[in-house]
Amino acid sequence: MIEHLSKPEYVHVLLNALPVHGLAVGVLGLVIALLSKTRAARVTALALVMVSAASAWPVYHYGEAGYDRVKSMVDEAGDKWLDEHMRRGKQLIYVFYVVAALSAVGIVGEFAAPKAAVPLAIATLILAAANLGVGGYIAYAGGRVRHKEFRFEAPPEPQPEQHHDD
Repeated sequence: MIEHLSKPEYVHVLLNALPVHGLAVGVLGLVIALLSKTRAARVTALALVMVSAASAWPVYHYGEAGYDRVKSMVDEAGDKWLDEHMRRGKQLIYVFYVVAALSAVGIVGEFAAPKAAVPLAIATLILAAANLGVGGYIAYAGGRVRHKEFRFEAPPEPQPEQHHDD
């Protein structure tokens, strides 16, 4: 079991739900925190959002590291979905970083600038909610790489910038 942790594609699959599912929990928590109007709840929810959004970095890292191994295992349609998944991840990973950074600013704001705390939390909520859509968009392609049962349409046609650089 432990030997699987040395395979980046395995670690990617273990972690890949955290940015989206964790972010969904954080967004829900942030809504509840804003409604409850308590600092402790906002800080807790902002921390959940921050950790969940920041977890996209190791997911992306291990996905890139496992790309070649997965590419050698998939069928032709899966290969196209893999390239699309990689393209989407590469283009949109920065949204997760911005959400993580804004969450961190929101946490600091709770203590350093209390009057800015609620507006920062609201801004984080809006961006984090949008980030859920981004995460779903990336995951949509990823779920079709090896799961033929999820392929409801033809794979996207490759674009020149889709090819993985190594």
